Amino acid sequence: MICCIVFMSCRLKTLETSIEDPWKKMDFVIKTMPQVNFLEKDYDVKDFGAVGDGVAFNTIAFEKAIKACTSNGGGRVIVSEGKYLTGPIHLENNVNLHLEDNAEILFSTNPKDYPIVHTSFEGTELMNYSPLIYAKNKTNVAITGRGILNGQASSGNWWLWSGAKDYGWKKGIPSQNDPTNREVLVDMAEKGVPVSERIFGEGRYLRPNFIEFFECNTVLIKDIKVINAPFWILHPIKSNNVIIDGVTVDSHGPNNDGCDPEYSQNIIIKNCVFNTGDDCIAIKSGRDADGRRVGIPSKNIIVQNCKMIDGHGGVVIGSEISAGVNNVFVENCVMDSPNLDRAIRIKTNSKRGGVIENVYVRNLEVGTVKECVLKLNMFYNVYGSQTGNFIPVIRNVSLENVKVKKAGKYGIWAEGYKESPVENITLKNVIIEKADSVYLLKNIRNFNFINTYINDKNVESVKN
Repeated sequence: MICCIVFMSCRLKTLETSIEDPWKKMDFVIKTMPQVNFLEKDYDVKDFGAVGDGVAFNTIAFEKAIKACTSNGGGRVIVSEGKYLTGPIHLENNVNLHLEDNAEILFSTNPKDYPIVHTSFEGTELMNYSPLIYAKNKTNVAITGRGILNGQASSGNWWLWSGAKDYGWKKGIPSQNDPTNREVLVDMAEKGVPVSERIFGEGRYLRPNFIEFFECNTVLIKDIKVINAPFWILHPIKSNNVIIDGVTVDSHGPNNDGCDPEYSQNIIIKNCVFNTGDDCIAIKSGRDADGRRVGIPSKNIIVQNCKMIDGHGGVVIGSEISAGVNNVFVENCVMDSPNLDRAIRIKTNSKRGGVIENVYVRNLEVGTVKECVLKLNMFYNVYGSQTGNFIPVIRNVSLENVKVKKAGKYGIWAEGYKESPVENITLKNVIIEKADSVYLLKNIRNFNFINTYINDKNVESVKN
């Protein structure tokens, strides 16, 4: 399998340069992506001591079942009907964690149940609480079935740690915003402190990701429903060949991004529903110095046939984006909610930097978005001063066959630098029925509007 993956990766690099039509590039990625394959052997967690009464603690039972499965060549670890309370679940090679109908995994909200592992927080690597489901350096792994993964974050400490009043935080409650926590991590990364020495966990209040595949290859997440997440929800990091299919994410907590591919390549997200407290999909590639240290761009990210409801953005690139993003394909999606801020968004700044290019979007049905349909912003600022010497690049973005009923403040919003304008943007067959203003454009170059109408007016191209 490893030889096959190496061969296909080399073939992809060789052939993709010869494919001029970007959508043919997308088709090639899909056709050549390796698929998971498991032995037809089942290991029911109940046979290893699990009890699905919502009270018994099942961490050891899950661990035993997964160990038995991988030791015997792999197969399915079955979670049958019931409610299973557990600490973190660590997956192994050739294991498919399969949740049957009416199965629900309830994850502990006690931080002491989560060991310290190599992970990431907001685009910066560190040693921190284990994600709720975690796989590190694994191949041929999956989470499948129509059961529920419940982080229970709304009833525990996790959401309080965000420091957001909307989630119950009050003055005097410790949070990630305390000076010795998130700021210290970012400072460590800027100074080049080795990841092994960035030890957080107890007393530092940095929440764990929900499902994290770290440096994994050939992964499937299919059909599950995820609710009540502590933090980012689906997080492939430094991973390749990941398919996320038919997943429902319904979680409105702080920083509850639905899916965050980071430093990852060849990712397909299809047939999913996202209803989130933050971005529905947010493509990442590391924050500031840490992103430049790793230096792996996220590329060949494909989003198909998804539905976006609440969220800060439907498909977003950034803001942790310092290693760059390229070759993003979005098609046949529906986005609609008065609580959805934007449809397509790229966010960066001169601390993040990064080259973001070759983003292709077609066949969108957009009902209501609160702010704008397309936002391309080089001045993203949410954590105080976010300026530096790393001027970003945004170029080659295309929207085609997009219908929008209501766009909010602007149809299009794009802001670049004089020395680095937002450039080569094309909107073709785009109809925005209603927007307060047609667009806000600053420091842009070569904006092409082809058969594009906003407020029933044909929009003319803007070259500079």
